[in-house]
Amino acid sequence: MAFTPASRLIPPPAVEQQITTACDIKNKSFKDGEAITYKLYYNWNFVWFSAGEVTFKVAEHQDQYHLSAHGATYKSYEWFYKVDDKYDTYVNKETLLPEISIRDVEEGKYRLYDKITFDQEEHKAFSLRGKTKEQAEIQEYDLNGCMHDILSIIYYTRNLNYDAMSNGSIIPVKIFMDKEEWPLKVRYLGKEKKKKVKGLGVFNTIKFSPEVILGDIFTEDSKMYVWATDDENRIPLVIESPISVGSVKAVLKDYKELRYDLDSAVKLY
Repeated sequence: MAFTPASRLIPPPAVEQQITTACDIKNKSFKDGEAITYKLYYNWNFVWFSAGEVTFKVAEHQDQYHLSAHGATYKSYEWFYKVDDKYDTYVNKETLLPEISIRDVEEGKYRLYDKITFDQEEHKAFSLRGKTKEQAEIQEYDLNGCMHDILSIIYYTRNLNYDAMSNGSIIPVKIFMDKEEWPLKVRYLGKEKKKKVKGLGVFNTIKFSPEVILGDIFTEDSKMYVWATDDENRIPLVIESPISVGSVKAVLKDYKELRYDLDSAVKLY
């Protein structure tokens, strides 16, 4: 799949627009009952393998939204590398900031349970972390201002007003993950019309590039690209990124209970 050259999308630094990170944002893009499923692909030696699926769900509970994501490899792929990851985040409905964040991760032989309770007003995080829930120990962390987690930031970015941004605008975001605070940037790359999404259709999209966290998976050269629907839902359609070995891609497979019609769809298969 070909990328639009970055040099054609990103203006010189002198004309970049800086977007101020807000500590609260009004939800206008999703609703109770939304469920979106992605098919995950892995590329190794120029061959794409269908590796698994991940489903994101939204449930409304009084003054909170319960955001969840469950990703797992297909049975036929587990001989190579088994993944069974569960994420649950409870965000304040008025701010979309996380109040409780739970990661229950199984990746190969790696195991992690991490339940974080956020005190956004006092700028504190309390992490109950260990290989399992039974082995987890509590640790307190100071936060530099309001903070997102890896799941809440997805729904935060869906509610940004991209129509008011120019190509190359930078959106600063902050997430707390793995005992650290990560100040990252998302670069808005403008609109891309009539993008084909395998098995789904053709869409008008907005494109952006989130900064990745360097480590075992992502290297300094890793660039993640996201194409989302250019309508009020702002759901990601395709996510692509190289990793330390090969590359990965998530492609929207199915959706239900969207807040709005998919007006960005030029053609649905």
